[in-house]
Amino acid sequence: MLTAVGILVAAVLIAFVLRILILRRSRTQQSTHVSTWYTLSRLVSYTVLAVGFFVAIAALGVPLSDFAVLAGAIGVGLGFGLQTLFSNFISGIVLLIDKSLKVGDFVELESGVTGDVRDIKIRATTIVTNDNIDILVPNSEFVAGRVVNWTHRDVLRRLRVPFGVAYGTDKNLVKKAALEAAAAVPFTLHLDGPQRPQVWLSEFGTSSLNFELVIWLNPEATKKPVAVIAAYNWALHSALQTHGIEIPFPQRDLHVKTLFGLSDDDARSALGLADVTTRDDAGTGKTPPMAGADDNDAIDDVGADTSPDTSPDAVAEARPGADD
Repeated sequence: MLTAVGILVAAVLIAFVLRILILRRSRTQQSTHVSTWYTLSRLVSYTVLAVGFFVAIAALGVPLSDFAVLAGAIGVGLGFGLQTLFSNFISGIVLLIDKSLKVGDFVELESGVTGDVRDIKIRATTIVTNDNIDILVPNSEFVAGRVVNWTHRDVLRRLRVPFGVAYGTDKNLVKKAALEAAAAVPFTLHLDGPQRPQVWLSEFGTSSLNFELVIWLNPEATKKPVAVIAAYNWALHSALQTHGIEIPFPQRDLHVKTLFGLSDDDARSALGLADVTTRDDAGTGKTPPMAGADDNDAIDDVGADTSPDTSPDAVAEARPGADD
């Protein structure tokens, strides 16, 4: 028993040391993707642990040829109580081998969870949201469910920001204002060429002409879609105000032809609806100046990296005994 326990402890230590050495080796190989070294370290660790387990079983005096009985008992246990754990373990191996999900990818699950993949472990995968919240997702959810991987093939993404203006507004003026808003946000990839910003008239709404500002994002903004949309909304609102374009909202007009024999201005006066000026600058024709990028907090949120270093090397170094 002591020999078997010693073998298992040695296997765990060897697996841990080999994983640390592989991750450190990855620092000197700039041409190879970090996720490849991470996958290699995990597979080597699992292999060492499996070999140590079988050697420990042999040290207990159980012949490996007769291990079929024990394997049958383990299979019964998996069928009754450990099937979920076993499913997550196999799913984790599949994710590491086929590379459909890698450390550093930005993913979106069916549940609406979005964030960076920080670690792929035996049971669950750790996802760090943009609010620096760690979410543990079972590995089987990535295999059985639908996952949107924003950075699987390419980090360049196209974003559509919807907005509406009042009927009667000049379309060309709307396009000019929207393109100025796209140019004011630093996440726009190109201002001309095939990936230039575009303005689409997408729908004739109930109370507005609905447009979409279509822009290609640079890699910096791909992993923070919520803050990026907020940044473009801010710039759009400022640009529309600068050009005096009205942003409509659902409303109903009540037309009163006569009231107790009164009409027009007399009827409005009787209802207390006489025209009043609610703002000092009403009717002056002046529009507020367009806010600059310094006022747009969403731009600062995307540009600032407030999350801790979640690379595999940093995680491994932060664990106790990493330098032993």
